[in-house]
Amino acid sequence: MNKLPIIIKREYLAKVRNKSFVIMTFLSPILMVAMVVLIAYLTKINDNQKRIIGVFNESDYFSNDFNTTESTSYVLFKDVSLQAAKDSTAHMGYYGLLHIPYEDELEKVAAHSYFYTKETPSSSVLEQLEHVFQARLRERRLQDMGVSSSEFAQMDKKYEINTETFEGEQNLKGVNEIKAIIGGGFGYLIMMFIIIYGGFVMRSVIEEKTSRIIEVIISSVKPFQLMMGKIIGTSLAGITQFAIWIVSATLLLFVAFAIFDIDPTTLNNGAEVTGGMAGNMMPSVPTPNQTIQAYAQELFKIPWAMLICFFVVYFILGYLIYSSIYAAIGAAVDNETDTQQFIFPIILPLMLAIYVGFFSVFSNPHGPIAVGFSLFPLTSPIVMLMRLPGGIGEGGVPIWELVVSILLLIVTFLGIVWFAAKIYRVGILMYGKKPTYKELFKWIKY
Repeated sequence: MNKLPIIIKREYLAKVRNKSFVIMTFLSPILMVAMVVLIAYLTKINDNQKRIIGVFNESDYFSNDFNTTESTSYVLFKDVSLQAAKDSTAHMGYYGLLHIPYEDELEKVAAHSYFYTKETPSSSVLEQLEHVFQARLRERRLQDMGVSSSEFAQMDKKYEINTETFEGEQNLKGVNEIKAIIGGGFGYLIMMFIIIYGGFVMRSVIEEKTSRIIEVIISSVKPFQLMMGKIIGTSLAGITQFAIWIVSATLLLFVAFAIFDIDPTTLNNGAEVTGGMAGNMMPSVPTPNQTIQAYAQELFKIPWAMLICFFVVYFILGYLIYSSIYAAIGAAVDNETDTQQFIFPIILPLMLAIYVGFFSVFSNPHGPIAVGFSLFPLTSPIVMLMRLPGGIGEGGVPIWELVVSILLLIVTFLGIVWFAAKIYRVGILMYGKKPTYKELFKWIKY
């Protein structure tokens, strides 16, 4: 009689009935949403903190250049000495003092200006001050070349090129990066699932082995069936948890829409931002609301159903590959301490997929590095998901790459299971000896 379904059921029920599993399944979405809200709240508080900078301007320049903003206020010092201005700034707790000395030329004024602070100043503050000096210096240098102030103002206008697809739809800056981040989030979930649930399989094998229960189980169940039962049962428990997280996150999303009075349907019905207009008319400049509307529409265009389906496919295949290795490691050692020498080589491809995937997909999602890592079986479950938000087919992931990636995963899984089963078969009954890579290789040849 085939015992595999019985083992799968036992492993699945053992996981989903565990109190910690139940608590974290329903508590994790709440904790994640709370963490996002907390980060947003703390960021808002941090941004609301206003810096006060003293300006001691003795020159004939920069009289109207330092204007108060939401994040920075400027206090002017007049008819005092530099030392008095420093003492007042320190005594009143200002962020720093900008001293602009008197010189007969703007270039000399800029060269001899100093910003005094108690501690090393923030790079953002320095960039803000340097921008003022740079703009004024650039204007003066061009005036010396015969360019008037009005001509400089016209020349200094920021330019952004208009982009459209061949179908006339506007391209938005940063959309590819946003899609890569979304795909990277799914890939990161796969990595965490593999590490967490792969560890569950390994610890389960070690516990049964050290308690000698495995000797009784092996008498009635084949080692391969036991290994596959643990892998598949734990995998189903992981999918169950993920499905509950999806439902919980969706409910929390609707609650957020209700609380903030947001109608999701309005995102598709609002005014559209067009990149160009007929004839010789200049393109209209989109308002902030139109820009947000355009980005919201791009997010709705992402094939979420397809992305979630392939997430499940890559999650299952990636988990089966890595959990087979985890099961073999659990069978080869007697305690978790001995697993450390084997864990890093397993985690390394996952870490490599996250970091290399982000760099390659951000810069060129169809480049050789991105394509190569999305086909390589040990990294494809993560890197391919970073590319999939761009769609499948024209403009997205070519169908042949997707098919080859999945086929390679299946073939790799079968090969690794074959090797893992050989290690599992021998190691499950080995006690009292810490295995080496050389011994594992010998077990494979048995």
